[in-house]
This record gives sequence, C-alpha cells and structure tokens, in this order.
Amino acid sequence: MHKEFDSNENTARHELNTNRRVFLRNSAAFTMGLGMLHTGVSWANTEVATTHSSTSPKPENILTPDEAFDRLMQGNKRYVNGKSMPLDFHDVERSLVSGQNPYATILGCSDSRVSPEHCFDEAHGDLFIVRGAGNYLTNDNIASIEYAVAVLKTPLIMVLGHESCGAVKAAIEAVDTHKDFPGHIQLLASAIAPAVRAVSDTSSSRLINVTKANIIRNVENLRVKTPIIDSYHDEKKIRVVGGLYHLKTGIVEVIA
Repeated sequence: MHKEFDSNENTARHELNTNRRVFLRNSAAFTMGLGMLHTGVSWANTEVATTHSSTSPKPENILTPDEAFDRLMQGNKRYVNGKSMPLDFHDVERSLVSGQNPYATILGCSDSRVSPEHCFDEAHGDLFIVRGAGNYLTNDNIASIEYAVAVLKTPLIMVLGHESCGAVKAAIEAVDTHKDFPGHIQLLASAIAPAVRAVSDTSSSRLINVTKANIIRNVENLRVKTPIIDSYHDEKKIRVVGGLYHLKTGIVEVIA
C-alpha cells in the first residue's frame, strides 16, 4: 500500500510539472473569476505592498515572509498568555465579501483540539488553512497550498503538527505490527510511515519524535518537491516552516 501511495505521489508531481505553465498562464484569469486578488504569478513583496495596499481586503496582511512569521508567533504568545483579541465578525464582513488575502497558509491536523485560528489568535481572512489527519502532504492539499501561494500570495507556510497525534500513532502501529487499517485509513498510515522508519528511538519519547520527523519531512518536501512552491521558495518570496503544538500549554514550538 505504501508503494501504491508513492507511485500516485510521483505521478501527481509529474502532472504538476507538466501543467505548470498552463497554471501560471491562467492564474490571473482564474483569480478574477473568483473575485480574488489579481497580481499575476510573478511578484515581489515590495510590489505587492505598493500596488495593492489600497485595494486588498485586509491591507495589514500584506507582509514579507519574515514579518508574517513574526506576526504568527506573536499571536501564539497572546493565545498562551490568555490575551487573545476578541473577534467581531462585523469588523471584517464587508471587506471580505469581495475577496481574501490571508498572510499565512497552515497545513494542519484535523484534530479537534488544535484550531489554527485560535492558537495563533487570528480572525476571518487571516489564515488559509488546509487540514487532514496527520498533517501530511497529499495531491489535493498540495494543490490547495500552491493555490494559496500562486494566487492568494501568502508569504508564509507552516506545517503544524501536535502532541498525541492519533494518525502518527496509527503509522507507528502499522510499521511495528504490520497492521492493515480499514478503508482509506491505511493510506494515512502509509504516508506517515517514512517518518516512523526515520526514528530509531524506542523510548517513551518515540511518539513525539516521530511527530517531529513527520513535520520536518513535509516541510522539506514543500520546499523542494513541488514545482510552484519550489520556485517561490528559491526566490525567497515565501518561507516554509514547521511547528509543533503542545496540548498542555498551547505553545507552538518551531522545529523546522
């Protein structure tokens, strides 16, 4: 099953590379059709700030990659310290009807205990969130992340894992006991299995260490193995980082 997943993933990467020019050529028209920001695929942070500061739904979200990272982590500090800002939907409802310009993309786990909007103390329109159990890369969420980068111009991507992840536990069990899970759950275990095999630790810290390895692996894959994100990262137009959410404290630890 793991080999089947890898084969599908390689096929998807080939298709992404083949269709890259088509995607880039049509992204501007696609953006207008959906009422999104229209900047074109090639951009620089200074150009975005100059051109769209008056037309963006949330001008304060036009940031450099480093500024976006700092803002994300400051939000986590407020959350941990019990100083989260109250959210009033009516403050942003009109500006967001016409479009969106989130400043960060989060590849997070579906776990109900980890909500990116809460743990980073952000409001509607600030975060573009892609979630799935185990916060690993699939063909679908790669497409969503590339859309966030190429069309919405988010300058920051964070792969966000967390303590006591059930998906990682399943992957460990699959590797250790060769257990087959029902339905599509086996795809999940197979996708995370490389992180399990990369960790030789058998102590009580194994789960958290495999969780970190899974985060780091997906950060590295995002940086170099998708055609669109690769080019943006090489040109330093985006920053890709990894974070671990601690359930007991609410702290997001930066690990990659």
